[in-house]
Amino acid sequence: MARLAQTAGLTDVQEEILSTVRSFVDKEIIPHATALEHADAYPTDIVDGMKEMGLFGLTIPEEYGGLGESLLTYALVVEQIARGWMSVSGVINTHFIVAYMLKHHGTDEQKQRYLPKMALGETRGSFSMSEPDLGSDVAAIKTKAVADGDDFVIDGAKMWLTNGGTSNLTAVLVKTDEGAEKPYQNLTTFLVEKPEGYGEVAPGLHIPGKIDKMGYKGVDTTEMVFEGHRVPGDSILGGKRGGGFAQMMDGVEVGRVNVAARACGISIRAFELAAAYAQQRSTFGKPIAAHQAIAFKLAEMGTKVEAAHHMMVNAARLKDAGSRNDVEAGMAKLIASEYCAEVTQESFRIHGGYGYSKEYEIERLMREAPFLLIGEGTSEIQKTIISRGLLRDYKLR
Repeated sequence: MARLAQTAGLTDVQEEILSTVRSFVDKEIIPHATALEHADAYPTDIVDGMKEMGLFGLTIPEEYGGLGESLLTYALVVEQIARGWMSVSGVINTHFIVAYMLKHHGTDEQKQRYLPKMALGETRGSFSMSEPDLGSDVAAIKTKAVADGDDFVIDGAKMWLTNGGTSNLTAVLVKTDEGAEKPYQNLTTFLVEKPEGYGEVAPGLHIPGKIDKMGYKGVDTTEMVFEGHRVPGDSILGGKRGGGFAQMMDGVEVGRVNVAARACGISIRAFELAAAYAQQRSTFGKPIAAHQAIAFKLAEMGTKVEAAHHMMVNAARLKDAGSRNDVEAGMAKLIASEYCAEVTQESFRIHGGYGYSKEYEIERLMREAPFLLIGEGTSEIQKTIISRGLLRDYKLR
């Protein structure tokens, strides 16, 4: 058992799940990740293995066929999977967020309709807020849904959908005309069903194709273009127009814990690779780990791995307890992603020239780590959220 990134107070069930996932990662993901990533190949066999383990239903309540586990369990599972290959954690991340939004905001009929199949991995979830012309300014969304009888007609373009082509249920945030004073109160979340694939997958609904990325390979990232796509009125999440912003922000808090967990996973793997290489590679008659310059790097890397892990665990436990965790989730995401970039780069330096070779795993991690600095909100957005929350609590009386 590794010393770093241990979590106190886990139940026997949580320990058993993590042990199973850790073994799966070591045997089924790490040996194949580099080849799949370089080929930008979808990890079909790995995904099938996760289905068999029940991971797609990890947080879905038992009454709907899931395991009913907590956000903490989910985050620790994601940490282990990202340790193997971050893209695999991306396959289940958006699925978890949509399942969470359905569990907390869906109607009884929507829960009965979607959650049992999501637990089996038959229905696969993705979600979309971003658009080509906007990033973090969610209130400026232009994609519009207009009522037409009992249906709605959607027009517009969404951007950066993880699993856009391989999912068949997408939670989409669009603008509806509620006549509200504040822009975010005019936003509604629709549950859009679609076939898997690319091109015009349904009348008026296009998935143009995979976006080519510097890292985060294997998992598909796409646009989603609506041109008069018709959806039924009962596809509004929770059955209420105008509540989409709050629903999405609730889901994004889960997503930020997830990104923090992914960053922790990559950091753990970067440290493992550095520690192993530093004991195998010798200079001046001794392993480079025996040189103080390298030993100090390893000490700093290990400290950052440990700090990020505990902040991520704290944010997950707060969310599980029903407490507000926007500040803590932002802090965890900020520190974990920044430390991930630093730990990965130090591991790369320890590897020397070999780190630049595609034969070595650290090369892949160097391309994956930067994504976490921008996914689910940049570091600057996290600092905005954190500072607003702190000033709210420390307001001068």
